[in-house]
This record gives sequence, C-alpha cells and structure tokens, in this order.
Amino acid sequence: MGQEAQRSAFSGALPSLFTGAERERDARRKAKDNKGTDTARGEDGLKRFDFAAPPAPEHFSRAMVQQSAAWRLQSASHPELEAPLLARMTEFWFNHLNVYVGKGAVRPFVGHYAVHVARAHALGKFEDLLLASAKHPAMLLYLDQARSVATGSRGPQGSTRGLNENYARELMELHTLGVDGGYSQNDVREMARVLTGWTVDPGDKSGFRFVARLHDAGRKTVLGQQYPNSFLGSGVGEGEDAIRRLARHPNTAKRVCLRLAQFFVADQPAPALVQTLSQTFLSTQGDIRQVMRALVESADFWHPDNRLFKTPMDYACSALAAVDSVSDTPDWRRWVLAVGFLDAAGQPLHGWQTPDGYKFDAATWLVPEALTRRADFALTLARQADTAEFLLPYMSAATRASVAQERPAMRTGLLLASPDFMYK
Repeated sequence: MGQEAQRSAFSGALPSLFTGAERERDARRKAKDNKGTDTARGEDGLKRFDFAAPPAPEHFSRAMVQQSAAWRLQSASHPELEAPLLARMTEFWFNHLNVYVGKGAVRPFVGHYAVHVARAHALGKFEDLLLASAKHPAMLLYLDQARSVATGSRGPQGSTRGLNENYARELMELHTLGVDGGYSQNDVREMARVLTGWTVDPGDKSGFRFVARLHDAGRKTVLGQQYPNSFLGSGVGEGEDAIRRLARHPNTAKRVCLRLAQFFVADQPAPALVQTLSQTFLSTQGDIRQVMRALVESADFWHPDNRLFKTPMDYACSALAAVDSVSDTPDWRRWVLAVGFLDAAGQPLHGWQTPDGYKFDAATWLVPEALTRRADFALTLARQADTAEFLLPYMSAATRASVAQERPAMRTGLLLASPDFMYK
C-alpha cells in the first residue's frame, strides 16, 4: 500500500473514524458476551502492519494507530516521500501540542490529528495551528475540553455538570505563554469559561461543535481582555479570539522560538538567536515559515559546535533512512523493529501521557542503557541490509578505522551504532 492510500485510512473523514470507533465498541461488547473468544489470538506484530485488508471491527482503533505509526516512520525516514523539513516540523508540532493515545476515546484520532493539525499547519501561521489543535477531537477529548461546560449546566438524566480547566491551563502553560508567561490562576479559570461549549461532533466533517446552551455567557476577563464584547458578542468567537491573542503574545513568541532553537540548533541556544527568531515571529504574526527561514539563515544553525544528540525517534528514522537507501524494497519487519525499539527506548509513538510532550535534549537521552538499546537495534536492522558504506565519508577517522577492522557483515551495524551516528 502506498503512502497516500495508507494515510487515507486513518486520516480520512472524521465521521468515519467515529463510526469505526462505535462499531469497535459494539464488537467488543459482543465478544465479551462470547466468553473465551479472543480475536487477537495468533496475531503478531508483523501482521498488524499488513494494511492490505480492512481492519477487523474489534481492532479498528489499534489499526488506525498502527497505520499512523507506520506513516510517521515512513514520512520521517523517506525524503523522497516527504520533504524533510515538513516531516521534522510535523514531529515538532505533534510533540509541542501532544495528545496521548492511551487517553480514553482519543485513540482512533491521533493519526488524523498528526496529519490534519501538525502537518497541515506545520509551516503556516502559529495561530491557525493552535486553533486547529483546539478544535480537533483528539485534543478536545485528551484534555477534557469536550466535557467543560458552564457551571451548573444540566447533563443527562438531570445531573449537573461544570467547568473543566485542564485544556485552558495547558493552553497557557505549555502551548503558548509558558509557566512563567505572566498569567494567573484566575486567567486560567476565565479562559476555561470562555471555552465552555466547545465539544466534539461525531457527525460533522470537522469533528467540532459549539453548543451555545452549555456556554458561559457571563462576563469574563482573560489577560485584561473582556468577553463578551461588542465586537464578538457571546459564543464561539470568544474562544477563537482568546486563542489568537495567546498565539500572538510576545511570551508565546519567546517560548515557541526557544523550543524551535532547541530542536534544531542546540540544547542551550544563544539568547541572541532566540531573540532574533522571536522578533521574526512577532513581525510576521507568527508565520512559522518565516521563523524557520531566519533560523536556517542564522550562523548558529551552521556552527559546528552546535550539535544535537538524537532522540530515539530521530535515531530510528535516520537508521531506517540509511538502510532503505540501499534497498528499494519496503520491509514491514523494519517498521515493527523500529516501533519495538521506540517502545523500549522510552519514546513510543503517540505514547507520552502528559501534555508537555517528549524532551529532546541530550541530558534525557544520553544514558548508558539507551546506548545499548540503540546498538541492539542497529545490529538487528543491519542484518536486513547489504551495506551502508556510503556513510563512511561522514564519519570520524576513529570510526572509519574501527569499522575497517571488522568483518563486512558487521560494518553496517557498527556504522549505525557508532558515536558519530548518534548526533544529528
């Protein structure tokens, strides 16, 4: 199955994903009634990556997750299929606006979120990215925004429901301003009131719905801005305006640009670089493409002293790229191997539980046990390839000398496991 066909399965129309999830629940209820039935019995990891046939109803969500994982690995390791900068930025934004596959009903939607939020807006305006994230079912469900309503709203069977501040808090602390970004607990609560009534709609192609009767129409103030006001009135426009204001805030520019510099340049980037990027962010109203242009044109980006240690995801994808460059035949075993490696190395795909996303600095990933896992992965992966000696010119003299002393069958694995290959 090609990448486009593969992507269409998990990133197709949102109503079809909701329908698939509902059928899965029905199938599992029926399976539970038939005690002893285990439709997963006999399946192995390799078979799960065979996407030729539609998934069994009881494994719909798992199939969507597996297809999404395969797409992310393929995109990030095949520059002929996905522009490398777009692939890198997709990974960056998915992590910055993290959703967790294990949270309740989020599971079938993580791949759609990666494609239609992180990838679709990867090089556009930051505020459009932020709004797309805020309205996507994956985020609405992950941070409980779909359940947040005006205090005292009537729920099913006469129950009362209330405000949930989870999304509003992470929106300010992680997605925009930062923990020291100048907001208060009262701003968080007011922001949560502004966003009441934002929920999911299984039947709408956007997956989003604003429910006016669940919205807090009272007076709110977020960072000095009052809602409702004469321009917006009361309703969904309040939340859209508040999110755009957060996206354009100078502290958001600093936080986003610092993280971009850490992701692409150094764990501790020069303050002057962050300042330059922040100025570009503000002068272009958060145009990510222009910020990235400024980053690539900076001297810091090219300075040889600025080296970054690969995260497990970086490492897995660069190793896959090296191996696949000497073989044109897609091999599902490599994806299964990579997924297993990421699980063991502490960076499972879609697997970070909290909204802060994975760290990507050397202090987190440069530990002895992790290096052992990388070596095991490299040597196993290399057994499926002929040679990767095209890497030799990029290696240090010490690595080239060490590799030359080994048997040819071991050289590809040693190149992938070498200290030189651990850095971007």
